[in-house]
Amino acid sequence: MGTVELPVVVGVDGSDAASDALDWAAELAGRRGLPLRVVHASLWERYEGYVAGTAADRPAERLHSEAVLATAAERAGRRVPALKVMTDLAADDAVTALLRAGQSAEALVVGSRGRGEFASLLLGSVGLGIAARAQCPVVVVRGRPENVHGGMNRVVVGIAERERPSEREPAPPSAAVAFALREARLRGGELEAVHAWRCAGPEDHGARENHRAHEDHTARENHGAREDHARRAAELLDETLGGATAAGLPPVPVAHRPVEGSARKALLDASAHADLLVVGARRRQGHFGMQLGLVNHAVLHHAKCPVAVVPVS
Repeated sequence: MGTVELPVVVGVDGSDAASDALDWAAELAGRRGLPLRVVHASLWERYEGYVAGTAADRPAERLHSEAVLATAAERAGRRVPALKVMTDLAADDAVTALLRAGQSAEALVVGSRGRGEFASLLLGSVGLGIAARAQCPVVVVRGRPENVHGGMNRVVVGIAERERPSEREPAPPSAAVAFALREARLRGGELEAVHAWRCAGPEDHGARENHRAHEDHTARENHGAREDHARRAAELLDETLGGATAAGLPPVPVAHRPVEGSARKALLDASAHADLLVVGARRRQGHFGMQLGLVNHAVLHHAKCPVAVVPVS
């Protein structure tokens, strides 16, 4: 038996942001040789502050939903002519419908905003809910047009300290690294691996009478600690990506970038010259969903390119 081809799923609502997500998802499916499943939730209006007033309005709503899907399918077919496109009109709210579709998806793609006067809140109510709970990678298509349209020829992946393999037995690349590598390879671009590190500051002895000799000694210690942190960061990047590129596949140019500072700033800065920023999210023990954390929340709201959140063990 052959392996089942899971589709790329994209949520649409007729908005410009959803059209960007649709284009992005169609190209992702095309690069991976997968079908595209276009989902429209008929109760999406709940997230826009609009509810149908009377039962007589509902047939018109269904006609509108069908038109949204037909327009999206036609657009995707024009974007990637050989693409197999399926449509799904889900009688549910957006989060529930997309999470269900994501249970059997290669990836789930959503826009950063939706229709209506509450459009700026859509990422919070739909995008973040999906990114935190989906069982597959979630891509939130956001950022500047040049980044969304793939003009940078670079995929960035954030490497966390805990992803470091053990000294005795090298671990396979994490799901986030594997996703980023595959995207970089299929795009014919570079992979940039970013790891942010911080050197703890000197202890505050609370004594103004410390002599310059003590200050010089502290400065030397800090310099040594900073070099040690930088070396460990570089080793982490080498170890994390060393085995990932030796899989008998076309090589991917990899840039290792250890950065002193906050992970939030390092990844947001890197997003400015990327077509895609990939971050991992760990599953919460005993809970449904992932630990997005402050850094992932920040990049989902402020990155200058699309962001992929990939569940990792």
